Amino acid sequence: MELLRSETYEARSLPPGSSEPAPAVLEIRWDPLTGHTTRLVGSGGALMPASELDLRAVADQTATTCPFCGDRLEARTPRLLPEISQRGRIRRGEAVLFPNLLAYAKHAAVSVYSPGRHYLPLGDMTPELVADNLATQVAFVEAVQRHDGESRWASINANHMLPSGSSLFHPHMQGAVDPTPTTMQRLLADTPAQRFVDYLEAERREGRRYLGTTGSVEWLASFAPIAPAELRAFLPGRASPAELSPPLVQELAWGIATALGLYAEMGHESFNMAIYGAPPATAGYPLNLRIGLRSNLKALYRSDSTYFERLHWEGAIDISPEELAELAGGRFGA
Repeated sequence: MELLRSETYEARSLPPGSSEPAPAVLEIRWDPLTGHTTRLVGSGGALMPASELDLRAVADQTATTCPFCGDRLEARTPRLLPEISQRGRIRRGEAVLFPNLLAYAKHAAVSVYSPGRHYLPLGDMTPELVADNLATQVAFVEAVQRHDGESRWASINANHMLPSGSSLFHPHMQGAVDPTPTTMQRLLADTPAQRFVDYLEAERREGRRYLGTTGSVEWLASFAPIAPAELRAFLPGRASPAELSPPLVQELAWGIATALGLYAEMGHESFNMAIYGAPPATAGYPLNLRIGLRSNLKALYRSDSTYFERLHWEGAIDISPEELAELAGGRFGA
């Protein structure tokens, strides 16, 4: 199978008032790992306008009733079972983790960056804030898997801002630990180990989308993105979040914060993220991450999730991975 496979088609139509056909280029790419396809529609990022809404005003409006803010967090969020945490919550720095009221997984958790940070624009996401929040999720996965040996599939995720699917404005991450994988976890875990190696080698060799390494984590612009401005990271030698040491948590958090800083410079404030874990010690499986933009919050806005994404499992993207890599420049250590 060709790893970096793509095909280009030309669509033609007659513009208003013209008898001359006008071409439009469509490129279809196959993901090197799962084989899913993506459509690059080539309108130069016009589908994802920059943020114009006064998010500070929205934050002020929503903070008065937010259950994650200040002392309300203690009173209005649930506590972990004693077998997971004797203290009922997991804390690192300003970050606090507690169970999710909605059972998205057998073991589901929410972690806020800080009860005091209801408004946290992406440009203010420091490596320290991200690392502390990530560390609470890693500690949660470790505790759950000690208690429940059948729940070996863990992921760490984020819905940031309301357009991403978040029901609350207050920024947070979400963790899931289950006996069974999600569809994407299964597809990635079924990928032959050598294909991960070959994919990274192909991207390093070509160089157009490879962004660099921070030592243990390799970053690139996704060849076949599901989400706009999608970045991917791979951590060979670790299969589960439970296997992340404190230095690796900090290194991964630095890369995530760097990605979010890039998004902020591009004029965006909403994103989704998933860190796909496999069972601990899965041979040849690299812990890997996908992060991508969502539409900015505004009074009337276009959702970036259409029938292509939700029903066909296929991205329709108007910023190419190569354009994204140019914008990222040398941020990731290339």
